[in-house]
Amino acid sequence: MKEILNRILNHEELTREETKNILIGITQSQYPTEQVTALLTSLQMRGITVDELLGFRDGILETGVPVPLNCDRYIDVVGTGGDRKNTFNISTTSCFVIAGAGYKVAKHGNYAATSTSGASNVIANHGVHFTDDLDKLNRSINECGIVYLHAQLFAKAMKFVGPIRKALPFPTFFNLLGPIVNPSQPQCQLLGVANLDQMRLYSNVYQKIGIDYGIVNSIDGYDEISLTGDFKVTTNNYERIFSPADLGFEKAKPEELQAGANEQEAKQIFDAVLENRALPAQKHIVLANAAFGIQVLEKGQKSIEECVEIARESIDSGKALHTFKKFVELNS
Repeated sequence: MKEILNRILNHEELTREETKNILIGITQSQYPTEQVTALLTSLQMRGITVDELLGFRDGILETGVPVPLNCDRYIDVVGTGGDRKNTFNISTTSCFVIAGAGYKVAKHGNYAATSTSGASNVIANHGVHFTDDLDKLNRSINECGIVYLHAQLFAKAMKFVGPIRKALPFPTFFNLLGPIVNPSQPQCQLLGVANLDQMRLYSNVYQKIGIDYGIVNSIDGYDEISLTGDFKVTTNNYERIFSPADLGFEKAKPEELQAGANEQEAKQIFDAVLENRALPAQKHIVLANAAFGIQVLEKGQKSIEECVEIARESIDSGKALHTFKKFVELNS
């Protein structure tokens, strides 16, 4: 590890194989805490490369619990988090809208880190029990179109660096790993990022992994499509800046995206969207994010206007709500 740290200080890049082995070494307690802390700090200061990030991803997947799903094509919709905007559960709600439209979803998530309510919070607050039982997970995606993978049950490596990450006053590359370590390794992903540097990084990561992807960033700093202004989208097929009007929506106000003061208020917004009684802006934000997820699943063969209408029908017909109720029934 001393040799590795010296190389990083000299601005040398590590190979994908090297960072994979480092991650495995961390899970085997091969390095003292001080050296792991130095590794996280030095890589944060220098900036991580695509291959280095992929190597750490390989290590997490290899030391974690795999989830082979009996399903051909499915998507994960996730944000990097850390935008400090405290929005309601937009990605998670969008997942149930996508599943309600007849597509398959494997949502990977965790408890909140910087917001009122993370994906695991809002789902657990409906009485869902998290599981790593493969039969139950496969039954969920096949019978109601969606499965939820609670990160802590699968990414075993994370517990080895948890105390170090909490002790450091800045985010580390482990924050970048969350969106790309879904243990089912989906063929499609819609990812929200908080800045354009992250958009470039993940675009290169996804191209190397070889999946169908969409990466979104709201220009005013949201790690999802907020409709508070223009937003950028990068996919396998195009790179473009959209305005809310391009999708037929009004511009949203930041306060209309808020999760509320506690988990219960966040849960009420989640329920209101699926029950089609939310504020127009809340519904539109979910429709926008779900629509780009659907476009990724469709390999870009449908226009974004078509995809918005597919998402709208999922909510308006009650299919999204029915999907969620079936999900809760299967997983409680």
